[in-house]
Amino acid sequence: MGSTKTTRILHFLAFFLLAGVISIRAKTHHQTFVVSDAPYSRLCSNKSILTVNGKFPGPTVRVTEGDTIAIVVVNRARENITIHWHGVKQPRYPWSDGPEYITQCPIQPGSNFSQKIVLSDEIGTMWWHAHSDWSRATVHGALIVYPLIQNDYPFPVPDEEVPIILGEWWKSDVQAVLTEFLQTGGDPNISDAFLINGQPGDLYDLPCSTKDTFKLSVDHGKRYLIRMVNAVMNTIMFFKIAGHNVTIVGSDGAYLKPFTSDYIAISPGQTIDFLLLADQNPSHYYMASRAYAVAGDFDNTTTSARVEYSGNYTPPASPLLPTLPDFTDTAASVNFTARLRSLAYKNHPIQVPLNVTTNLLFTLSINTRNCPNADCGGPQGNRLLASVNNITFQSPRIAILQAYYERISGVYTANFPSNPPFPFNYTSDVPQDLWEPRNGTRVRVLDYNSTVELVFQGTSTVDAPIDHPMHLHGHSFYVVGWGFGNFNSTRDPPNYNLVDPRFRTPSRCLEPVGPRLDSKQIIQVIRKHDWVWLMHCHFERHISWGMEMVFITRNGKGTNETMLPPPSDFPMC
Repeated sequence: MGSTKTTRILHFLAFFLLAGVISIRAKTHHQTFVVSDAPYSRLCSNKSILTVNGKFPGPTVRVTEGDTIAIVVVNRARENITIHWHGVKQPRYPWSDGPEYITQCPIQPGSNFSQKIVLSDEIGTMWWHAHSDWSRATVHGALIVYPLIQNDYPFPVPDEEVPIILGEWWKSDVQAVLTEFLQTGGDPNISDAFLINGQPGDLYDLPCSTKDTFKLSVDHGKRYLIRMVNAVMNTIMFFKIAGHNVTIVGSDGAYLKPFTSDYIAISPGQTIDFLLLADQNPSHYYMASRAYAVAGDFDNTTTSARVEYSGNYTPPASPLLPTLPDFTDTAASVNFTARLRSLAYKNHPIQVPLNVTTNLLFTLSINTRNCPNADCGGPQGNRLLASVNNITFQSPRIAILQAYYERISGVYTANFPSNPPFPFNYTSDVPQDLWEPRNGTRVRVLDYNSTVELVFQGTSTVDAPIDHPMHLHGHSFYVVGWGFGNFNSTRDPPNYNLVDPRFRTPSRCLEPVGPRLDSKQIIQVIRKHDWVWLMHCHFERHISWGMEMVFITRNGKGTNETMLPPPSDFPMC
């Protein structure tokens, strides 16, 4: 009996010691982000660009699961700025989420803002980026969240890890690109190059680009965890490494069931973690990336970097170049995305909520509005717009979170519709009189701990169905169903996959098929989270046209179910 009692006491002591160690390991990481204009010459251009700490891409932030990040954002630039922490749920603390005029007013030149970023169950690769106008083109960087126990991965432990950020570059000032296309009412000018880790690669006919090509040095037999972020502004990207297969193991701050592929399709805003085993003959190999686009103007160039094996050998005059899927290869994009599945292991269980309290159907459309004298750059001289449920979002001049918290009236209306205002055959030719949207700053109010089933329905207004990588701030969700054509509330729900859903993610992509054929729905079950959160398309031109809306969740009744107060230096309008 004495021995058993002693054993129990030791177990209790071990438990409390372990709990103490775990609580001690949850740290606060302090860092300063200085936003300023800095020279950049990698594309034979000596212009200045907006950067964080003089770096492009910006600094990689490395933390551990459950930590808190304290970032002081110092704005030394000539324009306003905000910083968003993409994929972080920010429980009870939306004040540091970052979207301009949604959760905060911008940080003005010469001012500071102390952001507190609270991590919960996020793990893997996420990222941070500007969320004001088009500043995220150059203001972005990786956010890496390591497991609480070192090397506790549900896949082989890598020998090294490497962040890779896909980016985009305009020779002209990116804010001037934004201003011009909003004034003309048409599509924006396409970019001049895609980038890998801020560098275009040596496939571009630029005398200054070869020396700046990113090079990944590998040792034969070693395994590398590549943490990829798509920071491109308006395009889904294909990516491939010549001669190598890769193993996909994570996406958007969550682990996935591993699978092998010889290419990747990655949406703007999305992250993908994959393992690269250096198992080929020692040589030099290109990695390359280019757009997937089924409609509209797009940059059709290819960016590249090199995988270079160590050892004594004669490198080839020109490395092997991978064969990427075609620009319009929808099957390649859809087939890759369809393979992303929740891990659903015993120690990484899925928790798809079954007691749905709210059902929503949101149509996603490109729209037009008449221009005076028909002199805009859109179809038939009209102005291009975008909408959710036929409502083009109008940005307020007071942040919605501030208005909600301080009960300021007249900033928004709480009447965002649960369904499209009028039904039609969304995936067929749509009559032109249905192209024009309504304007509004509308929000959808939910009760705390609501469970929402949201159906995204692509439409064929204006042009062929096109892609919409939809991102919901402050939440993750399960993709429990998808298909082509019009959503059917009787036929489709019985086919939901609630046991092994596609995956849990803060950002997912709608991928409609072919010119005017049909459109894809993605059905998401969203768990509770609290307070003011933006939902928008992650194509910058679409959010600039108004494809966004806002959810507000009321406070709950418990002490841990209410929003915390704002920080003392919160930017006001």
